[in-house]
Amino acid sequence: MRDRALIGSWIRRFLLEHLVSDRNLTRNTQASYRDTLLLLLPFVSQAQKRPIDRLMIDDLSPSRLRSFLEYLEKERGCSGATRNLRLAAIHSLAKFIGMRSPEHVVWSTEIRAVPFKKTPKSSLTYLDKPEIDALLKAPDLRTPQGSRDYALLLFLHNTGARVEEAAHLTIDAITWSSSPAVRLVGKGKKTRSCPIWKRTVDVLKSGGEGEDFASTSLDLEKIERFTLGSTEKTCLLTLAALLRSDERAAHRRLGHSSKNSPTCQDELSRFQNSV
Repeated sequence: MRDRALIGSWIRRFLLEHLVSDRNLTRNTQASYRDTLLLLLPFVSQAQKRPIDRLMIDDLSPSRLRSFLEYLEKERGCSGATRNLRLAAIHSLAKFIGMRSPEHVVWSTEIRAVPFKKTPKSSLTYLDKPEIDALLKAPDLRTPQGSRDYALLLFLHNTGARVEEAAHLTIDAITWSSSPAVRLVGKGKKTRSCPIWKRTVDVLKSGGEGEDFASTSLDLEKIERFTLGSTEKTCLLTLAALLRSDERAAHRRLGHSSKNSPTCQDELSRFQNSV
């Protein structure tokens, strides 16, 4: 009975069985839950003056949890959104234990009763058409690197893809037909198909050095990713250069829109979320 009261074995089952096999959550979500426990366990261990491997389930009381959340905000400088993210992971752990250990149902209920903090919602902002045009003119098309950067930025503008989505895009996700489109995999493994403009297709096929991305002469099996290398760095450097030269844009953040269509090119000015 005492072993069942130790929280260590429950955490192991939660991370390795429940999140992976039962829930099939993404690796990013699994890592987020793990990171929450990496912060929580040392905090509780220090407060209880007990080794981590001897911590009991009841050591994580509602009052201790509230102290942990306060520690995140005041000492670690976490935002309210991050605080709520950590709390959601702990709620999930409490629910997991309560559903499998009847003697801890009351504890589970008390932990899950700790409320989320209300946080302000960020406004959805965007770049205007002239700003998008300025962004696309930033890369030096006379160089292979500039041609690649231009192709990447144009692709992001066309599809509204997030940087992470573009960075994990593979060659076989693009359909090179009379109606070209790309299959994007977003958060939560959700997929969506987006049409690609003819202009984008021409740029992608031209490659960075005159090579055809869709050519059979290329060994596509050796090309793991469509975006070759530091996608995030490319976007950040290009955007930084643009924002430095445009005082009006410097006070705005980039937004993201899921409404992408080749028939609304002039209106498609929502670009990138949290680059």
